[in-house]
Amino acid sequence: MVCGEEPIYPANPPPRIRANGLKYYDLIEGKGPKAEKGSTVQVHFDCIYRGITAISSRESKLLAGNRVIAQPYEFTVGSLPGKERKREFVENANGLYSAQAAPKPPPALYSITEGMKVGGKRTVVVPPELGYGKKGMNEIPPGADFEMNVELLEVIPPGEK
Repeated sequence: MVCGEEPIYPANPPPRIRANGLKYYDLIEGKGPKAEKGSTVQVHFDCIYRGITAISSRESKLLAGNRVIAQPYEFTVGSLPGKERKREFVENANGLYSAQAAPKPPPALYSITEGMKVGGKRTVVVPPELGYGKKGMNEIPPGADFEMNVELLEVIPPGEK
């Protein structure tokens, strides 16, 4: 936690529960604009299974190099998963360009950011049906629940992009 950021709940708060069954905890409320359905948002997310970070937006590797870049993941709140998984071209150290593959977030990410404020941090308990389902992903096995940490970095209201 950064100096000056105060958690908004006591040590063991009860989870909040969304209509779709997602359980979550707001660790830091945030003070910026609020993400609404249809807003474009930029987040960092980490999917954690049994203490291991299996998927993270903080580690997107270049395909034609060995550097690691931490680019935020951008999507529209309430949209269907996968529409924003685009490749961006970035200049690497030797002046060449290479495509960067974005990490695949779980479907839960597209709805759980609704209502968050910029600067907010949320921990979500993701069930398999809103996670990686019967296939699993990286260290997350098929049919497993896992924890996802989300930090909201930016909100662009609908129609302003």
